[in-house]
Amino acid sequence: MSKPLYQLKAEFFKTLGHPARIRVLELLSLCEHAVAELVPQVGVEPANLSQQLAVLRRAGLVATRKEGGAVRYSLTSPHVAELLVSARRILSGVLSGQVELLEDLRATSPPVPRTG
Repeated sequence: MSKPLYQLKAEFFKTLGHPARIRVLELLSLCEHAVAELVPQVGVEPANLSQQLAVLRRAGLVATRKEGGAVRYSLTSPHVAELLVSARRILSGVLSGQVELLEDLRATSPPVPRTG
């Protein structure tokens, strides 16, 4: 029996639920990278980066290929990059709404009395 689509989506989003994985996907959206190229840009230890790449590989979001002694990583689909762009747009809208709310609160709040 297969899992319902909403459950598969939840598992997919859990896979994206780590900042290092998001950063890796952002970098791979630009071009293919070897682990050594990713380490300084992701800001985690090489062993941790390898773990995060393995999670992304098992989820089918990244692919590997050997080049000499290095393993190079790339996205399996341009839709992953599109998803990251969509997430940025959503967050931008949410955050701009919060800025507007903060400005409204500041404009309508009574002055705080000073003590002392």
